Amino acid sequence: MVFEQERQIGGVVRSFYRTLLEVTNVLNSQRNSEDLWKAITGYIKKIIPWERAGITLYHHDLDAFRFYAVQTSMPVVRLKCDAIIPREGSAMGWVYDHRHLHIRPHIQQNPIFLEDAFYKEEGLGRMINLPMIIGDSCIGSLNIGSVESGEPDQENVEFLRQVATQLAFAIDHVRAYEEITRLKERLTRENAYLLEEIKVSHDFGAMVGNSQKFKKVLDLTQAVAPTTTSVLIMGETGTGKELLARLLHELSPRKFKPFVRVNCAALPSGLVESELFGHEKGAFTGAEQGRPGKFELANGGTLFLDEIGEMPIEAQAKLLRVLQDGIVERVGSIEGKDVDVRIIAATNTDLSKGIAEGRFRSDLYYRLHVFPIMVPPLRERLHDIPLLVRHFMEKNRLQFRRNCQDIDDRSMEMLIQYPWPGNVRELKNVIERAMILSHSSVVYVDESLLRSPADDMDARPSTQLKDLERAQIQQALNACEWRIDGPLGAAKHLGLNPSTLRSRLKKLGIKRKPGE
Repeated sequence: MVFEQERQIGGVVRSFYRTLLEVTNVLNSQRNSEDLWKAITGYIKKIIPWERAGITLYHHDLDAFRFYAVQTSMPVVRLKCDAIIPREGSAMGWVYDHRHLHIRPHIQQNPIFLEDAFYKEEGLGRMINLPMIIGDSCIGSLNIGSVESGEPDQENVEFLRQVATQLAFAIDHVRAYEEITRLKERLTRENAYLLEEIKVSHDFGAMVGNSQKFKKVLDLTQAVAPTTTSVLIMGETGTGKELLARLLHELSPRKFKPFVRVNCAALPSGLVESELFGHEKGAFTGAEQGRPGKFELANGGTLFLDEIGEMPIEAQAKLLRVLQDGIVERVGSIEGKDVDVRIIAATNTDLSKGIAEGRFRSDLYYRLHVFPIMVPPLRERLHDIPLLVRHFMEKNRLQFRRNCQDIDDRSMEMLIQYPWPGNVRELKNVIERAMILSHSSVVYVDESLLRSPADDMDARPSTQLKDLERAQIQQALNACEWRIDGPLGAAKHLGLNPSTLRSRLKKLGIKRKPGE
């Protein structure tokens, strides 16, 4: 009889350890947290009957535990996945603090900890909480509940203790694997950004000039570049604001980290937060996987917010909070992530006017307007035009394989006298077109290359053309209910920049009438 009992006990022990080996093998084969708990639940239940099992991990920033996995057969479930239990006053907190398991054999008659009230409602009779320990650190708890009450078998408890230990190692292993994967993905994204940046010309050579105004811009740039101070670059379209932002980044200690550009005018109004701050999987329809935002991509580097004046007003408040706290919350997440980002913003509009019209927050303006730099238009730095012309010629000579060594004197005089409404960008395009058309060592700029679209319009019957333009704009505004910005705005409908459309409205005298 004694021999038979020993044989049965030995069989149970062998079954425990066989299952524990299977559990260990399954755990070690997992590569993400989501699959981890699914892989273990079936194996535990082969030996130990239970009606509820859960894994919680401790979060230092919350001083609380979060359920990352819950498996239950109970008809009523009070504590589900993502439920948060504070450390103070909870069984999980007791297990965490004492690094020892805790058993409540009679939950219905004697609830002790704050979560026991929920377990009692679920109909559980017994709860076992086991610490998951790595070295000297407790990362969370394994929680096993049963309808049956009373003290559990010691063999079952010892088995669960072994499972909790293996589970802790598996979670640590999966966390490390996920961190490596995350870093690899981040490196891939950063490399993609770098490749994209290589394709876009980092033409710092275009930042040339000996005029007094431009030298002042370069002096300010060199002074502020080594700091972490936010910079607001102001200037007309085409003056080189983005080039100046890139130069600030390259002269800063962050030059080996990403430079991420965001065109605030091009952000879809419904996805601004997702683009800037990222989103979690399932945060909204179509979010099939989590994605980092521009702030996370720029972590450690520089974030360039171009056309900041066009950012929707509803996104400005969250941007202000990120700038103040340095913490980004993805859409669909309740956890913040620390980011270290240097902000450079640029605008070609009058932000103070935007504040007066209620389109721009004054507190955000003062947060960005720490160190303003005004880039002068090309018409105010005429002495720099010969330097820029020869710079663009040298660059295009190699690209177009043209043996252009000089530029005609009369052409240079025309370039200096031209008002350059498109600034440096327009000058670059004119030189490019002139060199494509050139078949000699001397470049000649035809006068027709300096005719802007506005000049072409003036060459036609101006009154008739303005009436036509006014009618088209009025029709687009009515169709868009006088909405200018965003994907459903009139600017998008007309293929114009919102600031350009506002300028045309003012020039053509178009105003919204009551009732429109």
